[in-house]
Amino acid sequence: MHFPDTGVQMSYQPLHWRPIKIFSLRLDQVERSFYHHFMKKITTDTREKILATAEHLIYQNGIHATGMDLLVKTSGVARKSIYHHFTNKDEVAAAALNARDVRWMEWFRYECDRADTPRERILNMFVVLKGWFKSEGYRGCAFINTAGEIGDPDDPVRQIARVHKEKLLNYLLELTGQLNTVQPLPLARQLLILIEGAITMSHVMDDYRAADDAKDVAQRLLSQSPEQG
Repeated sequence: MHFPDTGVQMSYQPLHWRPIKIFSLRLDQVERSFYHHFMKKITTDTREKILATAEHLIYQNGIHATGMDLLVKTSGVARKSIYHHFTNKDEVAAAALNARDVRWMEWFRYECDRADTPRERILNMFVVLKGWFKSEGYRGCAFINTAGEIGDPDDPVRQIARVHKEKLLNYLLELTGQLNTVQPLPLARQLLILIEGAITMSHVMDDYRAADDAKDVAQRLLSQSPEQG
């Protein structure tokens, strides 16, 4: 679906990958392998430069603290050029978060799918998360953070956050559906709660070991899940 006036593509289908340059922005160490794997060429497209800068600023400082003045100063793109591509800051924020959603999910799936079996991939999620938690510049989940800044549940930012979590749930359901369990959806939902809880605890408590605790609980859930006869 499309949000009015934002041009933000909201889809559960795989989106066409457009590699972008981060223009001197520092990548999280854990995500560098993702960029090196997927980036086949570098683009100097102004719109992508704006979005890359906005994504970085929003993740570091939040939506409300990221104004147009800061975006102009950090990106080096003239205000007139920004307004040529976007109507206002809200439109920039929505487009930047949508781009992060696509990039993060592709990175996360790529890393988790390094494991061989569905069960191992599920447990590997917490290993991948722990590496992310320990990475330089980690500020928790961008979608939890920004959704918490927006009160209107119909705001595009809240909708993007919801779609992001639904994509994560769908990935979990894809994996639990390959297990010999009679209840793949409830199991996927429980695993999602573990993931979201680990992300929140790692950020709020500054404790990356939350991933280990969540993995231990996930192992018990997988062991106790009723199997098909």
